[in-house]
Parts: sequence; C-alpha cells; structure tokens
Amino acid sequence: MFENDRVAAAYDDLAELYAEFTLDALTARPFDRVLIDAFAELAAGTGLPVVDAGCGPGYVTAHLAGLGLAVSGVDISAELLAIARGRYPDLRFEQKSWDALDAGTGELGGVLAWYSLIHTAPERIPLALEEFHRVLAPGGAFLTGFQAADPGHDVQPFDHRVTLAYRWAPEHFATVVAAAGFRVVAVVTCPEAPGLRFPQGYVLAAKAEDRTAD
Repeated sequence: MFENDRVAAAYDDLAELYAEFTLDALTARPFDRVLIDAFAELAAGTGLPVVDAGCGPGYVTAHLAGLGLAVSGVDISAELLAIARGRYPDLRFEQKSWDALDAGTGELGGVLAWYSLIHTAPERIPLALEEFHRVLAPGGAFLTGFQAADPGHDVQPFDHRVTLAYRWAPEHFATVVAAAGFRVVAVVTCPEAPGLRFPQGYVLAAKAEDRTAD
C-alpha cells in the first residue's frame, strides 16, 4: 500500500473522532492562532489564493476564510473531507495530495501544511517543499506545524494516535525549507502543553525571489 493510501485509510477510519478532537483546537491553543494569523498576513500581501494542504475537517481553512483569504482545502481522506464540506458548505474542499496540487506555477499566495506533513517519510519532505515552492508566487507564504523531536535528534518516528508519524527538530526542518528555496521567517518551539505529548515546532517561510536567496 502506498504511503498516501495508508494514511488516508487510517484517517478515514477515525474521521469522526479526529474531527471532534480538533473542533476547538484553535480556541484551546491561542499560540497556534498567532502563527496562523501571521501566515495569513504574509499571504494576503500577494493578493493571491491560498491552499490549506492537508485540511482535515476544515477548521483551519474556515479560520483563514474568516480572515478574508480566498482559501480552499485539500486532503487525502475522503471521510474528513465529507465532514469539512458538511461543516463549511461555502468553502471548497478537494481530495488531493500535496504532490498533485491543482495550481499552476506561481499561482498561490500561501500554502499551509498544518500538521499535515508529519506522516510523510523524511526523505520525501523535500519533494513536498519543491511542489509548494512551485505553486507559490514570489513572496508567497508557507507555514507548517509538527511535533518537535527530542534534543539531539533531527527526526524521530513516533506512534501517532492515527498512524506512523515523524517528529522533527524545528531548526533542522528549517534547513530543509531553506534548501527548497524559501526564506525562513521564523522557527519556533513551543513547550509541552496540556493534552499534548511533545513540544511543538513551527516553521514560517516565504518564497524567495530566486533559488539562491537567503
């Protein structure tokens, strides 16, 4: 079974439970809202649409829409997308993977990968970032969130409640993002919080003007 098929099947099986668990996530984690709002501000400066890549049940997609962005959500789980469409009927959701985004080169102002790259094998992360770089306009924003690795580790597999996932050292993930042609804007580690097993990591970046930019 291909990686996407495995992950999609795992989320399909737990879609209702996962959607319920994440329903109030942005209310419970105000720091996440700060980072997502910073991403939205950068993306809005381009005047171009935004994609929530790995949107799940759509709660972050809806938040971005509420901030005035022209946003759509994509995900590989048919069951999560059904929930998203039911909850947010005015928004567009499509079943796609990050490696097959329906956007031309330079057509997007932002790509959000909110905890949606954690199930991707580490060696395939550069491919995802290459695709995001392709679809973004110069200055377009990229934000990702993930569980942070223990000190001394670049990447660690872990037993995510849904299926196998990977924790990253935020600074290491940032070097991979920079190597893909992005200008890293912020690298953040948030200590463990109630209900979370690990510290959380975040990388906010913008597409550089060319592949040699810092």
